[in-house]
Amino acid sequence: MDGDNYNTQNIQVLSGLSAVRKRPGMYIGSTGPQGLHHLVYEAVDNSIDEAMMGFCTKIIVIIHKEGSVSVEDDGRGIPTDIHPKFNISGVELVMTKLHAGGKFDKDSYKVSGGLHGVGISVVNALSSRLDVVVCRNKKKFVQSFERGKPLFPLKEDGGCENRGTTVRFLPDKEIFESIEFSFDTLSARLRELAFLNKGLSIGIADERTGRENNFKYDGGIVSFVEFLNQGKSPLHEAIHFEKEKDGNIIEIAIQYNDSYQESLFSFANSINTVEGGTHLTGFRSALTRTINTYAQKRDDIKLANEDVREGLTAVISVKIQEPQFEGQTKTKLGNSDLKGIVESVVGYGLNTYFSENPDTVRKVIDKCINAAKAREAAKKARDLTRRKGALNSHSLPGKLADCQDDNPSSCEIYLVEGDSAGGSAKSGRDRKFQAILPLRGKILNVEKTRLHKIFENEEITSMITAIGCSIAEEFDITKARYHKIIIMTDADVDGAHIRTLLLTFFFRHMKQLIEKGYLYIAQPPLFMVKKGKKSEYLYDDAALDTKLKEIGKEGTAVQRYKGLGEMNPSQLWETTMNPAGRRLLKVTMNDAVEADKIFTILMGDEVEPRKHFIQSHAHEVANLDI
Repeated sequence: MDGDNYNTQNIQVLSGLSAVRKRPGMYIGSTGPQGLHHLVYEAVDNSIDEAMMGFCTKIIVIIHKEGSVSVEDDGRGIPTDIHPKFNISGVELVMTKLHAGGKFDKDSYKVSGGLHGVGISVVNALSSRLDVVVCRNKKKFVQSFERGKPLFPLKEDGGCENRGTTVRFLPDKEIFESIEFSFDTLSARLRELAFLNKGLSIGIADERTGRENNFKYDGGIVSFVEFLNQGKSPLHEAIHFEKEKDGNIIEIAIQYNDSYQESLFSFANSINTVEGGTHLTGFRSALTRTINTYAQKRDDIKLANEDVREGLTAVISVKIQEPQFEGQTKTKLGNSDLKGIVESVVGYGLNTYFSENPDTVRKVIDKCINAAKAREAAKKARDLTRRKGALNSHSLPGKLADCQDDNPSSCEIYLVEGDSAGGSAKSGRDRKFQAILPLRGKILNVEKTRLHKIFENEEITSMITAIGCSIAEEFDITKARYHKIIIMTDADVDGAHIRTLLLTFFFRHMKQLIEKGYLYIAQPPLFMVKKGKKSEYLYDDAALDTKLKEIGKEGTAVQRYKGLGEMNPSQLWETTMNPAGRRLLKVTMNDAVEADKIFTILMGDEVEPRKHFIQSHAHEVANLDI
C-alpha cells in the first residue's frame, strides 16, 4: 500500500465477534492444540463458577463422534429474559457480546474464573456451529449459532424437570489448524477442577473411542497432594490449612516425600496459573522463611529456596474477587496485594502446624538440610566438570559430530544409542544441519539421583553440554543449540529402556524443551521386505502382515532390524534421518500430573506399583524383541 494513500478509510473497526475471528490468538492464545482445548476450558469455567457459588453439583463433558464437544451442568441456567438495554435474551447477549456476563456483578458471582466476560462469546465466535439449551423454571429454551451469528432468537422448546445449561459447539476448521480434541488433555484439566472444587462431580466421555472418566474428590486439594505423591514415600501426613483474609480465600496443602523433585501446582479461582504469579511468590517466600526459622534454631544453618523445595509436593489455591490475570489465557496471576496475604497465611499456618507436630518438623528439616548438603556437592561437581572442559559451550564433547549451521531453529541433534549406530548416523547424516551424539550404554536413572551424581556422569554431561541450555538453576532455554532433539534407539527392550531413561532426564531436568516442542523420538523401520529388485521398509508387524498378504510370501525376503547398527549409512538416512521421508514422534505433555506419576512408577524405588503398571499395560505392547 502506498504510504501517501493511507487515510481514515484504511482504518478498520471490528465490531462484535468479528474481532475475535480476525485475531483469535489474542483471546485463546493460539489456533493450535492449546487454543482449541481452551474453548472447552472456557465453557467449563462457566459451570465451575456456578459450582463455586454453590449452585452446581455436576458437570458432564462429551466429545461427540463428529468432533463437537458438549458441556452440561446442573447450575441455575443462563438468564433467558429480555435485556432492557439490548432488547435480546440474556442467552443471546452472553453468546454474542464481548464483556457481557454476570461475572462483573459481585452479587451474582463473588469469585469467578471467567472474569473478563469474553469466554463463551469467544467460543461461539470460533465455532462453525454452537447450540445452547437452558433449563430454568421448568421450561426449556434453545438457540443455535453459526460462526457467532444467531440462526434464530432464543425460543421456548417444551418443559424440563431439571435445571442447568448445555452448550455444544463444533470448532471452526477455517480458524484452527486441527479440530481433533485430546481426551487425555481434557481429562487432565477436569481432574484438576474436581480436586479444586471439593465434592463436585465431573465426568468426561469420548464417543469416538468409548473412553470415559469420572472425577469426584471429597478431600479436595488434600486428595490432590496425595494423588501426586502416589508411588513416592511421603515423610508425613499432608499439611492443610484454609483461611479467608480481606475477602480472599487461601487454601494450601503440603506434603514432603523422599524424592529429589518439586511438584507444585498453583491455581486462582480454579484456573491453573502455570506461570505462577504473586500467590506462588508469597507461598515460596513464607515456606523458606518459616523452615529456616526452625532449621536455624536446631542446626544454625541457612537454607536456600531450592533446599526447601526438594521433595516438596504442594497445591496452592486462591479464590479472589477481582483476579488480575496476565492475558486472556490466564496463566499468571498479577494481584500485587496477594503476595503479602498468601505470605501471611502460609507463615501463620505452617508455624501453627509445626508447633503442634515436632516430629514432622524434624523430618522436614532433615530433608532440607540433606538437600543443602547435596546442593553444595552439586556445585563442587559442576565446577569440577567445568574445569575439565565439560558444561562449556565453547568446549563441546569430543564425540559430538556437530552440524555446520549455527541457527538453532534449523539444527537438530540425534542422541544415538551405541557407537556402531552413531558411526552409521555420522556417515549418513546431512552435515549442514544434523549433529550426532553417540551415547554409550544406559545413562544414569535421574529419578533416584541427586544433582551432584548427575554432574559426575559423563554421558549426561556430554548431552547437557551439547544441547547448551544447562540444567537446574542455570537452565536457559534461549541457549538451546538445537530446536530438534531426537532420541534414536534400537527397537528392542534395551532400546526402550534407554529411551525411557532419556525421557526421564528431559522431564525432570529440561521440561521446558518438551513444553516448547523441541523433543522427538526417531521411528526406525522394523522390517525391509524385498521381492525381486523392489524393496520396501515397514514399521510394525501389522504393516508387515498387510504387505505379505498383498504381494505373497513366495520369493519374498524379509529382513528384521534388531538394531540401528544393522543398517548401513544410506539406509539409516533413507529410513530414519531424511526429513523428506522419515517418521518422527513428537514428545508432548498433555497431562503433567499423569506424566509425573508414570515416571515415578517406572523409574522410582517402589517395585509394587511398577509391577502393577506393567501387568495392567502388557496387552498394549505392539513390538517386543527380547
